[in-house]
Amino acid sequence: MPASPVREPAAVIIAKRIEEDIVLGRRLPRERLVEQDLCDLFETHRGDVRLALFELEKKGLVERIPNRGALVRGLTPQEVMEIYAVREELEVMAVRIIPFPVHGKAIERLEQLQRQHTSAVASGDLLTVFYSNLSFHRVLYGLCGNACLIETIDLLAQKVYGIRSYSNAFPEQLDRARRDHLEMIKALRGSRRDDLVALTRRHLKPSPEAYIKAYERRFGKADLAPAH
Repeated sequence: MPASPVREPAAVIIAKRIEEDIVLGRRLPRERLVEQDLCDLFETHRGDVRLALFELEKKGLVERIPNRGALVRGLTPQEVMEIYAVREELEVMAVRIIPFPVHGKAIERLEQLQRQHTSAVASGDLLTVFYSNLSFHRVLYGLCGNACLIETIDLLAQKVYGIRSYSNAFPEQLDRARRDHLEMIKALRGSRRDDLVALTRRHLKPSPEAYIKAYERRFGKADLAPAH
């Protein structure tokens, strides 16, 4: 008799669902996450909900405000610019140290993930767009072989999961990301490092730009110091 599949703990399921809601723009920056409402939604008790919120807080997606409880973390434009300035340098560092030529199996894996991404873009399946994009970049930066760099890139990417929906709302931006991925694969095949670096820089621009515009429409324009 086959073994029954292992069910994930309730807190893990709740955290994943809330994270996906944030990624898809169903829960907006500064939106309150009321424990009792979440208990009712997920038909569980406060212990599971609190553990889920704690895990999301560790990822940088949720923050706790005294006397207000848990909220979807609302990054300021300045914070977004600073995070993306660091992301750009780290991701460029990763592609600069990828050993060339890249093994054919690694490129085939990237092509497989990009087919999933392309299909999801065409069908408007934004959740699969998010996960296939995430997997594509994890495989890409994983080629650098530096475990510390790979982990840091992943941690910074988590902090800005909540701003992905702002650029993904525009079909032309999704198509641009799709085309960037295809060009990255071509650059890897041809061992064209300078092209890969330029694509990596360009690929990071749409999400923070779209988020900052949306933020300023909601909360007003902020004075921004240049990110270093």
